[in-house]
Amino acid sequence: MQENQSALIALAVRGALGGILMGLANLVPGISGGTMLLAAGVYPLFIGAVADVSTLKLKPSSLVLLGSVVLAAVLAILLGAGPIKDSVVHHRWIMYSLFIGLTLGGAPLVWRLSQPRGKPFWAGALGGFAVMVIMAFGLGAGGSAGVNYFLLFMAGLAGAASMILPGVSGGYLVLLLGQYETLLGGIDKVKLGLLGDSAKNIEPDFDLILEALHVVIPVGIGVLIGVVGVSNLLKWLLAKHKIGTLGVLFGLLLGAVVGLWPFQQGREPAVGETIGAIVVTDQNKADIDPEDWPVVTFSPAPVQIAGAVGLLVLGLGITLAVDRLGEKLGGEDEAQI
Repeated sequence: MQENQSALIALAVRGALGGILMGLANLVPGISGGTMLLAAGVYPLFIGAVADVSTLKLKPSSLVLLGSVVLAAVLAILLGAGPIKDSVVHHRWIMYSLFIGLTLGGAPLVWRLSQPRGKPFWAGALGGFAVMVIMAFGLGAGGSAGVNYFLLFMAGLAGAASMILPGVSGGYLVLLLGQYETLLGGIDKVKLGLLGDSAKNIEPDFDLILEALHVVIPVGIGVLIGVVGVSNLLKWLLAKHKIGTLGVLFGLLLGAVVGLWPFQQGREPAVGETIGAIVVTDQNKADIDPEDWPVVTFSPAPVQIAGAVGLLVLGLGITLAVDRLGEKLGGEDEAQI
């Protein structure tokens, strides 16, 4: 009995570590929550626990692992959403340069998992790449598309998928859907409603949580459906069509950078311009949140180009380091994918 308790405690600790990493990964475009779980050495256990709970097989180990992962991930998301959103809004080119490196860093993991590579892999890679290019030019990665319940639901599905497949970045897909800043803003309102912010003289306020529900609820529904439905679908695809599925995943990763041109910035709206459903006037101009400003490209200075390259290399190095950690801690986990 004591050994079982010790094993459950150890499982909870590993699950909490994986949950923290996964929560932060879902906030940052380019990093996959699945990759973080792989790095923490709990990936196949997490997949098995999801399958157990979704089929009402309530094993203690499955409940402990899922509980520790979910609680740690939620905490990381609540605490990290506000700072990351503000960084994207006010320092877009810096964050996008970092995101490009983080995104490309996930490709070696998928490449390693996809052996032997043949026609199914390359056909899937081409298809995945094409999908991301179409999404990038059709939806754009910059700015916020406003509150769109369908896109927020899809954002939840994307987040669920990123928890299951190493290499898939839910944060990046949310960025492409135009709901990145909207989602992070909603999460930050929940945190402020629960905890307040003494630095900003904001007291805990339940009304802030109610304001965020129109964002949190559709995303939450998407996550719940995705964890049960998408996870089982992806498990089936990996079991029956592993190489082709990983090919699609590889194409998605490479195509992801198309929508992340770094040299973009928010432009202060002009009087008479329509932002969402609001016509800008001299009276309301100052009230428009910078996250809702139109996003435009700009010509970078040489120092910005050099900085972007450095940040890209930094992001690439971070993801490759996590990948290397996952290879050491989770070699057996990869073999089971």
